[in-house]
Amino acid sequence: MDTTNKLPLDMVYHWEKAKGDSLYMTQPIGNGKVVEYTWNRAVDEARRMASYLKSLNLPEKSRIGIISKNCAQWIMSDWAIWMAGHISVPLYPTLNADTVRYILEHSECELLFVGKLDDWDMMKPGVPETMRCVSYPLSPPNDFETWDDLVAKYPPMEENTKREADELATIVYTSGSTGRPKGVMLSFNNMAFAAAGGTQVLGVGSEERMLSYLPLAHVFERTFVELGSVYTGFELYFAESLDTFVQDLQRAEPTLFLSVPRLWVKFQHGVLQKLPKQKLDKLLKIPVVRGLIKKKILKGLGLSKVKLAGSGSAPLSSDVLDWYRNLGLELLEGYGMSENFAYSHMNKPGRSRTGYVGEAAPGVEVKISEQGEVLVKSPATMMGYYKDEEKTREAFTEDGFLKTGDKGEIDEMGRLKLTGRIKEIFKTSKGKYIAPAPIENRLMSHDAIEMVCVSGANQTQPHALVMLGEEIRPKMADEAFRKEIEESFKKLITDVNKTVDPHEQLAFITVVSDEWSIENSFLTPTLKLKRNVVEDAYQEKVDSWYAKRQPVIWQ
Repeated sequence: MDTTNKLPLDMVYHWEKAKGDSLYMTQPIGNGKVVEYTWNRAVDEARRMASYLKSLNLPEKSRIGIISKNCAQWIMSDWAIWMAGHISVPLYPTLNADTVRYILEHSECELLFVGKLDDWDMMKPGVPETMRCVSYPLSPPNDFETWDDLVAKYPPMEENTKREADELATIVYTSGSTGRPKGVMLSFNNMAFAAAGGTQVLGVGSEERMLSYLPLAHVFERTFVELGSVYTGFELYFAESLDTFVQDLQRAEPTLFLSVPRLWVKFQHGVLQKLPKQKLDKLLKIPVVRGLIKKKILKGLGLSKVKLAGSGSAPLSSDVLDWYRNLGLELLEGYGMSENFAYSHMNKPGRSRTGYVGEAAPGVEVKISEQGEVLVKSPATMMGYYKDEEKTREAFTEDGFLKTGDKGEIDEMGRLKLTGRIKEIFKTSKGKYIAPAPIENRLMSHDAIEMVCVSGANQTQPHALVMLGEEIRPKMADEAFRKEIEESFKKLITDVNKTVDPHEQLAFITVVSDEWSIENSFLTPTLKLKRNVVEDAYQEKVDSWYAKRQPVIWQ
């Protein structure tokens, strides 16, 4: 079906008419029970919620917030906000109260949908007492008006609201690894171009199934899952919790599966805990056994029906990519930003290259600046930052290209390789510049490492801070096991140092005892490392580590 010039709401109305009785969303509600939404039911509830929003007589194009983990109501709220003529403002379900308050005040939200949340008590102080709130069926206990009561009370909005292509549709606040989040303004056309282009490039059809579990507040999930389903009509399933994740995956039997590097690494570590790497490698070399082992592992992960698997949001180490490909899962990396609705570069099946994030998507122009910065331009590029003309100007070149802040190079087939962040590059005391990302990717090949941060500004040589995997950490009390890990890290440093220039060679690895998490602000809501927070946390100890002159240090 041609989706050219079809905006998101046009597509919602299309499926309402074309496959109204077909299953669209499956929502777990606890104890193994689910609620199923056909297209008719989903659009009907959105129309009813739009009637309620219209009844409030809010100012035209009001900003309306959504703070919830992924669920059917999240998507229906987005539609209802658009149907009522307003602008949606998603908030990550893991934000602290201070950031919640900042976003609600900065965007001047008139109403907030409050949904499924793990720590509402932490966030609640950030919601002004005067804020009108509506709660979803799975939200924490509260005294707000409820979704179910409102859709029962208000009739469905009859007309098909028409929104213009260049109208502001949503403000996405970046998860930002530094400073206050910026409000990325995206139009209906930005969203339409990205969703239609992305699904066509990947050959996604209406028969697909996806599990929605990465935050819908992030553009990666919103583009390829919410908008992907709206542009192709495929089925969506939601995850209930981390504890039920495998069952949720097995219920959905997804044909498409997207994740972020940290979760792909966790899945891999989980497999290797049960079947050590050396044993697995031997089994995969036996022709009779190879196929059975691959099927068993993918089935155990709930990924046996997956025909297209993707990774995005941050670089994935080439060793992890090769490991999955060896299992028969061609894991494709992509690249995009909030500022272009995650639509920039994608690897294509059969044309992928390890270490590269793929070719420019259709309609995307790309060039590399004299400083080595990746510059992109397409109809998916944002309108600008909300209430910040200065930062908007800084984000673009004079000829209208978006400055990504990433360094990169392009191969003969037009595939892009990211070589680091412009701002992450640091200088040693010898005056040499270091890009940490490539060194970090090499270190991530070690099975015991879950996260790594290469640092060392103004030191003679760089060093690496590593956090062990959660299944490895408890074993550190065993002296023999700890010694084994230490010896393997010594070998890792030697191996990595052979592959880099002399000024990039690591002085040591420090194994941290802390857990880096969203809750303690070491990670962004999309599980990216906040480099400045990590470095600041250990700054006072760094000089003493260098003084020890040991290859492995236990913090």
